[in-house]
Amino acid sequence: MKKIILIFTLFITTLTFAQNKNAKASMEVDGVCGMCKERIEKAAIRTKGVKSAVWNVDTHELKLIFDERKTDLEKISKKIASVGHDTKEIKATEEQYNSVHPCCKYRDEVVKKNHENNNDN
Repeated sequence: MKKIILIFTLFITTLTFAQNKNAKASMEVDGVCGMCKERIEKAAIRTKGVKSAVWNVDTHELKLIFDERKTDLEKISKKIASVGHDTKEIKATEEQYNSVHPCCKYRDEVVKKNHENNNDN
Protein backbone atom coordinates (compact mmCIF):
# COMPACT_ATOMS: atom_id res chain seq x y z
CA MET A 1 0.00 0.00 0.00
CA LYS A 2 2.85 2.38 0.85
CA LYS A 3 4.40 1.72 -2.57
CA ILE A 4 1.14 2.61 -4.31
CA ILE A 5 0.86 5.85 -2.35
CA LEU A 6 4.50 6.69 -3.11
CA ILE A 7 4.06 5.98 -6.83
CA PHE A 8 0.84 8.02 -6.92
CA THR A 9 2.54 10.94 -5.13
CA LEU A 10 5.47 10.87 -7.58
CA PHE A 11 3.07 10.77 -10.51
CA ILE A 12 1.10 13.80 -9.27
CA THR A 13 4.32 15.70 -8.54
CA THR A 14 5.59 14.98 -12.05
CA LEU A 15 2.35 16.21 -13.62
CA THR A 16 2.44 19.38 -11.55
CA PHE A 17 5.97 20.24 -12.64
CA ALA A 18 5.38 19.25 -16.26
CA GLN A 19 3.48 22.49 -16.87
CA ASN A 20 5.54 25.63 -17.06
CA LYS A 21 4.35 28.71 -15.18
CA ASN A 22 6.51 30.95 -17.39
CA ALA A 23 6.06 29.36 -20.81
CA LYS A 24 7.18 31.42 -23.79
CA ALA A 25 5.54 31.24 -27.19
CA SER A 26 4.82 33.36 -30.19
CA MET A 27 2.04 33.41 -32.73
CA GLU A 28 1.12 35.37 -35.81
CA VAL A 29 -1.79 37.80 -35.38
CA ASP A 30 -3.22 39.88 -38.21
CA GLY A 31 -3.38 43.64 -37.77
CA VAL A 32 -2.03 46.83 -39.37
CA CYS A 33 -1.48 49.65 -36.89
CA GLY A 34 -0.89 50.93 -33.38
CA MET A 35 -4.58 50.67 -32.50
CA CYS A 36 -4.45 47.00 -33.51
CA LYS A 37 -1.36 46.54 -31.32
CA GLU A 38 -3.14 47.98 -28.31
CA ARG A 39 -6.25 45.86 -28.90
CA ILE A 40 -4.31 42.61 -29.48
CA GLU A 41 -2.04 43.05 -26.46
CA LYS A 42 -4.93 44.02 -24.20
CA ALA A 43 -6.96 40.97 -25.26
CA ALA A 44 -4.01 38.66 -24.65
CA ILE A 45 -3.20 40.18 -21.24
CA ARG A 46 -6.85 39.88 -20.19
CA THR A 47 -6.62 36.12 -20.74
CA LYS A 48 -6.17 34.52 -17.32
CA GLY A 49 -2.60 33.25 -16.99
CA VAL A 50 -0.99 35.56 -19.56
CA LYS A 51 1.83 37.55 -17.98
CA SER A 52 3.27 39.38 -20.98
CA ALA A 53 2.09 40.08 -24.53
CA VAL A 54 4.00 42.17 -27.06
CA TRP A 55 2.80 42.44 -30.67
CA ASN A 56 5.04 43.71 -33.47
CA VAL A 57 3.21 45.79 -36.11
CA ASP A 58 5.75 44.99 -38.85
CA THR A 59 6.16 41.24 -38.33
CA HIS A 60 2.68 40.52 -36.88
CA GLU A 61 4.37 38.37 -34.24
CA LEU A 62 2.82 38.25 -30.77
CA LYS A 63 5.36 37.20 -28.15
CA LEU A 64 3.81 35.73 -25.02
CA ILE A 65 4.78 34.66 -21.53
CA PHE A 66 2.02 32.68 -19.84
CA ASP A 67 1.25 30.12 -17.16
CA GLU A 68 0.48 26.77 -18.83
CA ARG A 69 -1.40 25.71 -15.72
CA LYS A 70 -3.99 28.44 -16.33
CA THR A 71 -4.20 28.86 -20.11
CA ASP A 72 -2.98 27.68 -23.49
CA LEU A 73 -2.43 29.10 -26.97
CA GLU A 74 -5.93 28.11 -28.10
CA LYS A 75 -7.58 30.10 -25.30
CA ILE A 76 -5.35 33.08 -26.02
CA SER A 77 -6.18 32.84 -29.76
CA LYS A 78 -9.91 32.75 -28.99
CA LYS A 79 -9.61 35.87 -26.84
CA ILE A 80 -7.73 37.70 -29.59
CA ALA A 81 -10.28 36.61 -32.21
CA SER A 82 -13.07 37.87 -29.94
CA VAL A 83 -11.75 41.42 -30.39
CA GLY A 84 -11.61 41.06 -34.18
CA HIS A 85 -8.12 39.78 -35.02
CA ASP A 86 -7.22 36.57 -36.84
CA THR A 87 -4.56 34.14 -35.70
CA LYS A 88 -3.31 31.12 -37.61
CA GLU A 89 -5.40 28.89 -35.34
CA ILE A 90 -8.62 30.87 -35.01
CA LYS A 91 -10.24 33.39 -37.33
CA ALA A 92 -12.45 36.19 -36.04
CA THR A 93 -16.09 35.97 -37.11
CA GLU A 94 -17.41 38.64 -39.46
CA GLU A 95 -19.22 40.25 -36.54
CA GLN A 96 -16.03 40.32 -34.46
CA TYR A 97 -13.96 41.61 -37.39
CA ASN A 98 -16.50 44.33 -38.17
CA SER A 99 -16.16 45.62 -34.59
CA VAL A 100 -12.63 46.94 -35.27
CA HIS A 101 -12.02 50.55 -36.30
CA PRO A 102 -12.24 51.16 -40.10
CA CYS A 103 -8.50 51.92 -40.27
CA CYS A 104 -7.80 48.51 -38.73
CA LYS A 105 -9.54 46.43 -41.43
CA TYR A 106 -6.50 44.24 -42.10
CA ARG A 107 -8.44 41.97 -44.49
CA ASP A 108 -9.00 44.94 -46.84
CA GLU A 109 -6.14 45.28 -49.36
CA VAL A 110 -6.66 49.06 -49.68
CA VAL A 111 -6.30 49.55 -45.92
CA LYS A 112 -3.17 47.36 -45.89
CA LYS A 113 -1.64 49.37 -48.75
CA ASN A 114 -2.44 52.67 -47.00
CA HIS A 115 -0.63 51.49 -43.87
CA GLU A 116 2.36 50.31 -45.93
CA ASN A 117 2.55 53.70 -47.63
CA ASN A 118 2.39 55.51 -44.28
CA ASN A 119 5.24 53.37 -42.94
CA ASP A 120 7.44 54.24 -45.94
CA ASN A 121 7.49 57.97 -45.02
